[in-house]
Amino acid sequence: MAEIIHPFYEAHRGAMEAAMRHRLDLAEAMLRDRAQLPDIAAIRQEVMDEFAVVLAQMPYVGGAANRMSDFFMRLVGFMAISRVLQRHGVPLPVIGDIERETYKAQLLTVPEAERLAAGREFMSPENQTMLREQAAQSVTKSHQDAFPGDFVHDFVEPGPGDEFEFGINYEACGFCKFAAQHGDKDILPNICGLDFDAFATRGIRLQRTQTLAGGASHCDFRFSKISPAGKGAS
Repeated sequence: MAEIIHPFYEAHRGAMEAAMRHRLDLAEAMLRDRAQLPDIAAIRQEVMDEFAVVLAQMPYVGGAANRMSDFFMRLVGFMAISRVLQRHGVPLPVIGDIERETYKAQLLTVPEAERLAAGREFMSPENQTMLREQAAQSVTKSHQDAFPGDFVHDFVEPGPGDEFEFGINYEACGFCKFAAQHGDKDILPNICGLDFDAFATRGIRLQRTQTLAGGASHCDFRFSKISPAGKGAS
């Protein structure tokens, strides 16, 4: 019996599958040359089949009302890629390199002006207000009871001498919960590594010294704008 995909994700399934196929297009040469996989067509089909499994496993965390839904929709597909490549004996560091380079290449297909506009919107006072509100909601018992697979986070204001504009401490990670439930813990560091390019391509510098996946008490995200001289840093 086929597993049931939540209606919210089902409504976005076509776009998510298209993004996955695009990633596989971008990864094809790396899958052949670095992962030493000769039958790329078979790997592509296996990944798409695994992606259907992942879609049914994705936790619902509130849909469009919760920005973390977008995190799941954009990144959880890498779980499918990692699972398949692991089954074919590809080392985790190689999987991580392939995924990060593929993700960055996909991000860079978006016009620069559009990416930088998205970055400005993320750093805007209005978005910071929304992030504060969602952080306050995420720690409530009612929210955690309704969406146990969600992230739990705090908004961090800069203190005297701090060089970041604002931060987020993730006290609980939706991807860590997902990985623990479905046996994907080895994959987590590769997923975490995608964050730097996701922000850098939008003109945002992410600084992070620790992660829940690495055994820390929380993930310490700190955000600031990339200056023109430092454009492209991560």
